[in-house]
Amino acid sequence: MSNNGNPNIAKGVLAGLAAGFFASWTMNQFQAAWTRIAEGTEKPHGAQAMQPAQGSKGDQAEDVKEQDDATVETAKVISRAVFDHELQESEKKPAGAVVHYAFGTATGGLYGALAEVSPQVTAAAGLPFGAAFWLIADEISVPMLGLSKGPTEYPVSTHVYALASHLVYGMTAEFS
Repeated sequence: MSNNGNPNIAKGVLAGLAAGFFASWTMNQFQAAWTRIAEGTEKPHGAQAMQPAQGSKGDQAEDVKEQDDATVETAKVISRAVFDHELQESEKKPAGAVVHYAFGTATGGLYGALAEVSPQVTAAAGLPFGAAFWLIADEISVPMLGLSKGPTEYPVSTHVYALASHLVYGMTAEFS
């Protein structure tokens, strides 16, 4: 909020964009640490899931598509639709990272704008926002768009990983 008590949405969006970018980076660091600790778990399916599955030795060529996370799947769709280009294997990881940071940054901008209009959005250190982001993006939108399997096709541990990652995102966005 501005000093006069009126919402300053532009300020909120700008602050949120920066916070969203930093929160996306922090989320990646959290996911990398989680993956190192919990080697061998099934790969997460969410829009922000950036870590590759562990223990995928000997996969068939048909399974490669299955292994691409939702950010890479999104990058492939954008590349085909906008650039009429099939991503090469070497392009997938960087393109997925661009999608991850773009989506996380934009979501941060939305968070900043919402916080200006309705400060209750920032309650509980951003954790409810992170949980809502997980539910709407990972559990509903990504499967509905065909970018991952449905939520019931993943073990509970995958959902816990994705939720924890988004709670880290929400808290980081709030404190950035």
